[in-house]
Amino acid sequence: MGGSVVSRVSPGDPAPDFSLEADDGSTIALSDLSGNRIVLYFYPKDDTSGCTTEACDFRDLEPDFSGAGARIIGVSPDSIASHVTFRDKHDLPFTLLSDPDHALAEAFGVWVKKKMYGREYMGVERSTFVISADGTIEKALYKVRPKGHAATVLEELASSA
Repeated sequence: MGGSVVSRVSPGDPAPDFSLEADDGSTIALSDLSGNRIVLYFYPKDDTSGCTTEACDFRDLEPDFSGAGARIIGVSPDSIASHVTFRDKHDLPFTLLSDPDHALAEAFGVWVKKKMYGREYMGVERSTFVISADGTIEKALYKVRPKGHAATVLEELASSA
């Protein structure tokens, strides 16, 4: 899959199917989640400053997401061992999925060329998707900022409930 054209999902599209290992050792597939509204958020790396800020904001608002009928799931290329350490260190009450070959990030169009300190590399573009109970993309939020993002997603949920 070379080239620089990234195919992104948009509201109304069916969510790309997946089956990935979770931080609790189980395997979670999109089909296992049908009937639930999902907030699927992609982040670059466990325990880095921005990703920790974002995860802790989702943690602090998790009761509100649950109250809105939505389940939070985080996804990064990190290993399960890394996810377990990250989850336990920050008391994260939601599922973290390991996407080591970044197939899911690619399917959602968030595995992109990035630049840092003049160096180009491939990585996860911080993005969040709200998936409806029938598996359709409700909201697609790309290139999000970590601070305050969870509250923005919660507002989006309320506006589309």
